[in-house]
Amino acid sequence: MIYLGAILCGIGLAFGQLLFKLCANSYRDAGTVFEGHVLIYFMSSVTFYGFITLLWIWLLSRADLGRLYPFMALAFAVVPIQSYFFLGETFSVRYFIGIALIMIGITLTVWQADTPHD
Repeated sequence: MIYLGAILCGIGLAFGQLLFKLCANSYRDAGTVFEGHVLIYFMSSVTFYGFITLLWIWLLSRADLGRLYPFMALAFAVVPIQSYFFLGETFSVRYFIGIALIMIGITLTVWQADTPHD
């Protein structure tokens, strides 16, 4: 359950970044932060990050920071995937190889964290 929450936090951070990018695009197009759709994106981003932060604090009250923190790197993998599908951004194959290495690193780190210390 704790690891599932940590995964949700990592993915949640990525989703928050997508909302911030949509806010930035709206701001660029409107030329002001006081336009309705800019404020909606901004408030949605901040509110969503607030909920993710509350979940993170709850998780930290139940597990070690060192065991949970590697899951934050999930955002490095999820953000480019989201930006590809929702924003039309493109990435090279080498970029996705790097993401695969990050995912391997998360797996190794969490696996290592569960083994007894010498």
